[in-house]
Amino acid sequence: MGYILELRRTLGSRPIIMAGAGVILLNDKNEILLGRRTDNGYWDYPAGSMELGESFEECARREVLEETGLACGKLEFLMDMSGEDSYYEYPNEDKVYLAGILYICRDFTGEMKVQEEEAYEQRFFPVDKLPENTPPLKIKARIFEKVREYIKAR
Repeated sequence: MGYILELRRTLGSRPIIMAGAGVILLNDKNEILLGRRTDNGYWDYPAGSMELGESFEECARREVLEETGLACGKLEFLMDMSGEDSYYEYPNEDKVYLAGILYICRDFTGEMKVQEEEAYEQRFFPVDKLPENTPPLKIKARIFEKVREYIKAR
């Protein structure tokens, strides 16, 4: 059982600060890898909560490997996430304020596979043609704008 699940057993659904990390995986066509989540149906990038003693980078690498089967090489810092714009309520009514780091990775290897417990499918999308069904977090628009800026700068 993970750290957050242990906390939830004690705290129930009340809001917590959840530290974590995510990765925007970009292929050679500058497309973003998104997976359609089983818990809410939203398309989202690989991300998750930290385990005790884990660094942000370790968390990011673990989540990508677990969710996609891909191993990250070089990770580049994209942005931090926190504050009111990072509030989210899960379908089970658990409430969180996300506090995390988001990376970009162009250097990944392995065979892509769907972790069926967390996602129905995954595929790459052009940054300007992302699916409409993404999580309703205010911070998501800012994240995808940062990705567009990153791509234009390269």
